[in-house]
Amino acid sequence: MKPYLAMIQTNLRLTMRDRTVLFFNYIFPLIFFFIFGSLLHAERGGVIVTVVNMGLSLGILASGLFGAGMRSVQDREQGILRRFKVAPISPAPILVGQLVTGLVHYVPVTLLMLLLARVIYHMPPLDHPWSLLAFVLLGLLAFRAIGGIVGAIANSMQESQIIVQLLYFPMLFLGGATFPLGMMPNWIQQIAQFIPTTYLTTGLTGMLENHEDFSSNLESAGILAVTALIGTFLAMKLFRWEKEEKMRASSKLWLAAVLAPFFVMGAWQLHAKNNVIKGQMLERQIERDRSYLIHDARLFTGDGTVIEQGSVLIRHGKIAEIFTGPAPDAKSLSAESIDGAGKTLLPGLIDVHVHLGSPGGFYADAKDWTSQGDSIFRELAAYLYSGVTAVKSVGDETDLMLKDRAMLRAGEKEGAELFAVGPMFTAPGGHGTEYAQYLPKELQAQFQAQIVRLPKTPEEARAQVDELKKLGVDGIKAIVEGGPDGRIPRLDPALLRAIAAEARADKLPIVCHTGDSKDIADAIEAGVDGIEHGSMRDAIPPALFERMKQNGTAYDPTLTVVEAYGDYLRHTTDPLERSLVQQVAPPKLLADTKKIIAEGDSQDRFRGWVFSLDLAKQNLAAAMRAGVMLTAGTDAGNPQVIHGPGIHREMQLWVEAGVPPAIALQAATYNNAKLLRAADRIGLIRKGYEASLLLVDGNPLKDISSTERISAVFFKGEHVDRKELFETHP
Repeated sequence: MKPYLAMIQTNLRLTMRDRTVLFFNYIFPLIFFFIFGSLLHAERGGVIVTVVNMGLSLGILASGLFGAGMRSVQDREQGILRRFKVAPISPAPILVGQLVTGLVHYVPVTLLMLLLARVIYHMPPLDHPWSLLAFVLLGLLAFRAIGGIVGAIANSMQESQIIVQLLYFPMLFLGGATFPLGMMPNWIQQIAQFIPTTYLTTGLTGMLENHEDFSSNLESAGILAVTALIGTFLAMKLFRWEKEEKMRASSKLWLAAVLAPFFVMGAWQLHAKNNVIKGQMLERQIERDRSYLIHDARLFTGDGTVIEQGSVLIRHGKIAEIFTGPAPDAKSLSAESIDGAGKTLLPGLIDVHVHLGSPGGFYADAKDWTSQGDSIFRELAAYLYSGVTAVKSVGDETDLMLKDRAMLRAGEKEGAELFAVGPMFTAPGGHGTEYAQYLPKELQAQFQAQIVRLPKTPEEARAQVDELKKLGVDGIKAIVEGGPDGRIPRLDPALLRAIAAEARADKLPIVCHTGDSKDIADAIEAGVDGIEHGSMRDAIPPALFERMKQNGTAYDPTLTVVEAYGDYLRHTTDPLERSLVQQVAPPKLLADTKKIIAEGDSQDRFRGWVFSLDLAKQNLAAAMRAGVMLTAGTDAGNPQVIHGPGIHREMQLWVEAGVPPAIALQAATYNNAKLLRAADRIGLIRKGYEASLLLVDGNPLKDISSTERISAVFFKGEHVDRKELFETHP
């Protein structure tokens, strides 16, 4: 033990006198820390994690490849190691002494960098600081072990410099040490899985940004630990005392041995993609933690309140402050400035009635249909592009919706927030079941299991609601539509009452699809939370609206789909000509849909249905006058209702019906959030709420079409890059 302690003491004493060592251990990481901090404006939040990661990673790389690698060759060439040989002493105390010295020197650097990040750049306190320190030290051991192999196999300083540079630059630029992995093209992210620094930077970012502990990064920790053990063992076996002891060229393959764990893990990651996904999630979270000041805009807060000149500070994904009057200086708040002059800031729009399983049009060739799972993320991106930050799916494949919802919540995918409601409760052969006929027989059973529920008794209905509660759905949907002439089997009102009662017991909001006043009366009697569609076949009696107001039942007229079906039956494609629709819809879908509608063959199955837009508008106006809570959905996914922009057209139709713009905007924001039971975090511009916001040119309170003139979209604090949303799903 004495030789080990003696070597540690000697190394520490010598290194404290060596200016080169002091520079690379202390000054070098801090230089990059301040350079990147200044260039990336770390004071604005979010990116400070990237800056700390860069500083720590660069310091560990320098300590390993330069400190342990080239330093060993230098000591051998200067004859320092020869003196230890005659001591005599084995290689073990020398290598262990170097490792311990490296660790002792780097701990103060790590602590100092974290302190500076906290004091200067206001980085949030760490949840697991000891986990981070342990991971840093493990990374240091691994990279000093790699450096030890370089020192063992290099025959000269010149040769060691070549080997170090061949390792250093790929590790520096491709492993997340200088550029976050999540911002790189996908093919580079795949290559990065073979780079050692990828596992170091992924673990550090997870702990710094995502509040992870050591146990959450066992995969990265494990591969670093294996590298440290293999590298240290091989460094001892290949250790040379004198420069005259030349290493054969073939012996340089031992470097591949210490890097072998990364080759193996990289091959696995090409299949599993865990690290790629995690890198993208962490990068998204970093973007959401940035600080912005949207200043001097008109604020429509969502509940009807208007601030003619106001500013909103976004920090860590939330609304941190709201200022009225002239804006404060963005720099004083350490925030990026977003000019809102002449613009209106709204809560992100919400669409509470969409069908993501259908694209809103037709393809001429079945091979052009993408898989449902892929198309859904493109549709959710289209919503975000359109300033719609949340949607409610009401009747899609349940398991798929729940899976996609989880991916969106984790940040694995980018798109509007998804609320999953379904399957649809209806009668055998009732509305909602007819879509199964377009599927192969072998898929029809799966359709029924995923899309509809057909209870026969109240007890069975209650059990099915409880089952869905356990699955984690966000609400229940029932259908009492009987069609224009009553030809469609209709859900028994007794079953509807059982469904609604159990939904209330399970604290799940329930909405009901209706087609006329009779349906609405049954739905109100059952005690549902919302009426979907209302009636487009008859005028709803004032008494029903009075009961809706008393019960707090919401009314969602879905005028957009009524207009679209009317145009569809007339063989006109006006809904597809809107600018925002053409920006988000796949060009092939638009072209094929226009052609198929013009040919007129697809309309036959809708003959006999009544789609009276004028009557639907009259019912909406009557609901408003009665004081009923109004909510806004589009029924997107139906013919000519393309996913994304429909809510803008919905509000325009409301204004045409006589609804003031402020009421339409409140329905599409705060009221919709209340129906979703999420009004404690979205739907309002209020301090502490999620920063999901829409900035538009002009004043939608005077011209509702202004909502389509989108200036910026913020989603959970992230300034959405709208032009890149469709890169993954063109």
